[in-house]
Amino acid sequence: MTILSIFFLVTALIYSSVGFGGGSTYLALLLLWGIPYTIFPIIALACNIIVVSGNSFNYIRAGNFNLKLLLPYLFGSIPFAFIGGSIQIDKELFEIILFFVLGIAGILLLINFKSYGNNSSNYKTLPIYFSFIIGLILGFVSGIVGIGGGIFLGPILYLFRAANPKHITTAVSLFILINSIFGIIGQLSKNQNLLEVKEYFYLLLAVFIGGQIGNFLNLKLFSTKTLALITSILVIIVAARMGFNIFNF
Repeated sequence: MTILSIFFLVTALIYSSVGFGGGSTYLALLLLWGIPYTIFPIIALACNIIVVSGNSFNYIRAGNFNLKLLLPYLFGSIPFAFIGGSIQIDKELFEIILFFVLGIAGILLLINFKSYGNNSSNYKTLPIYFSFIIGLILGFVSGIVGIGGGIFLGPILYLFRAANPKHITTAVSLFILINSIFGIIGQLSKNQNLLEVKEYFYLLLAVFIGGQIGNFLNLKLFSTKTLALITSILVIIVAARMGFNIFNF
């Protein structure tokens, strides 16, 4: 399990550098390692919470929190993250949903990675109902498979130029954090065996370390655009690997 811990640490490092939690890739790694799929979401969501808590704190402290930007998405996502988390699905369906979630997220991020370096002051406010619907969909999907939804929300906000990059990054981190909390509450409502989760405590420690390093890298060494590109490539590779396994190509 040492190799899995290293992968978790590196994933947390890369994702935290662009304000994400890494839930989608944690899930894929757990699947490839043969961990019981029933506890995937709890582990991934817990890792998300650990990683983005630090991000959120740092971004808010830096004065980048835009409540008006974030609220409509949260109103839609919070109840549906819980509902999605409380739904029991079989392993085959879970793997197919996760494959499509990873594939779409990776492609969306790859298409929009250049936007992470865009400091244009030309922003437009999205209609509240549109933001609410986006939050609803992302919350539901997030709860089912065990991700925070930020890997979708970030590219969407950049695509529509909904705010400046710092406000978007902060909103995405908080969206992941709050979605993950309600998603994990929904998962726990299914009477999951937490003793199984305790066996993987070392993964939580790995993402804590990786998340702290990732925050440092974002501020000191690499551009957010570069790290967004790295993340998109990583997600697409993992999705492709899963596709080969699921569909026996």
